[in-house]
Order: sequence, then C-alpha cells, then structure tokens
Amino acid sequence: MILGIGVDIVELARIKRLLEKNNRFLERVLTSTEMEQAGQLALQRRVEYAAGRFAAKEALAKANGTGIGKLSFQQIEIRNHANGAPEMQAEGMEDISIHVSISHSREYAVAQVLLEER
Repeated sequence: MILGIGVDIVELARIKRLLEKNNRFLERVLTSTEMEQAGQLALQRRVEYAAGRFAAKEALAKANGTGIGKLSFQQIEIRNHANGAPEMQAEGMEDISIHVSISHSREYAVAQVLLEER
C-alpha cells in the first residue's frame, strides 16, 4: 500500500551560490557519509549531488506529510546502490520501503519519493 508521494525541484544556481559562500549548507543537509562523497567531486558535480540530495530529502518529508521540520536532514541518508541507483534510508522509517528517483538538467535537480508499506 502506498503511504505517500513527494516531489521537489531545486535550482542548481541557488545551490552553487550557497556552496561558493561556505560549507554550512552541506553540513546542514548532508550526513558525514554524504559529505565525504561530495568532497570527492568537482564543483559542478558537487552542486548536482548536493541539489539532488536536498531535493530528495525534501521530497521524503513531503511524502511523509511532516515537512522537514519534524524529520531532520541528518536523519535521512542517500547512498548509491552498486548499480548507481540512489537508495534512501531514514531514522524511524525502517518498516517503510522508500523509493527515490533523482534527476538533473543544466538548471535544475528534481527528486521524487514514494513511501510504501512493507
């Protein structure tokens, strides 16, 4: 049974401005594992990575019906499966299947999350 669907879109230029300013955005949005991954990327790819993770975490909060205020960015982690597909995990949601899709264009990153009862 589907429990919720969420979608979010982010302008890459906005994320790039934040990253050029300082690391506070990354530190607030990404877990330590995600930060390590982002640190290995060139600037443009890091922008896409951060924007995609931000959009996916926002989409999860929307699908959950709580907004990001009730579920912190640090409680949500996105890793890549061996085939490259993103896999999302969130504290307190271990009994829910989380399906996530992240995509980028030149100007935007978009993510969709579907929550499904196991």
